[in-house]
Amino acid sequence: MKKQIVIAIIIVFGVIIALSLKARRLENPLPENVTADKILIEKSKRRLTLLNNNTPLKTYVISLGKEPVGKKTAEGDGRTPEGIYSIDRRKLNSKYHRALHISYPNSEDSAQAKARGVSPGGDIMIHGLPNGIGFVGKLHTKRDWTLGCIAVTNPEIEEILRVVPDGATVVIMH
Repeated sequence: MKKQIVIAIIIVFGVIIALSLKARRLENPLPENVTADKILIEKSKRRLTLLNNNTPLKTYVISLGKEPVGKKTAEGDGRTPEGIYSIDRRKLNSKYHRALHISYPNSEDSAQAKARGVSPGGDIMIHGLPNGIGFVGKLHTKRDWTLGCIAVTNPEIEEILRVVPDGATVVIMH
């Protein structure tokens, strides 16, 4: 019986190590000199595409807010916004590995929330996985889990940070 338990533990640790090694690799990395001037996020397709002059550079599979259907209308609704925004800052010391901050809410979002007497929320980001669980890798895309942000793997956010400058346009659509 003890031998079976030891074998099971070895197998579990082996699987965790294999997942961890795979999660650290980036598939088809973009060349060093590439820059993206736009990020297109298609919520219904769970897809983030980097573009330069409207030419697609690379696409990533994403996770969204826990309530992915519909436009974000209030703080705490669990939805990912829809609209046109920009990257307005970087967060290198994030609890989600690394992050790019999106300029949500825009003036339209703020006006709609004010008319309803609610806060539009904020702090919407494109980010990696929570610190300490990067080994999960692409498994995070099996369900929507953020509070309204857009999540990618840690190697993917590193690449996105490298090629997307502050001020780049972010289009989030249904």
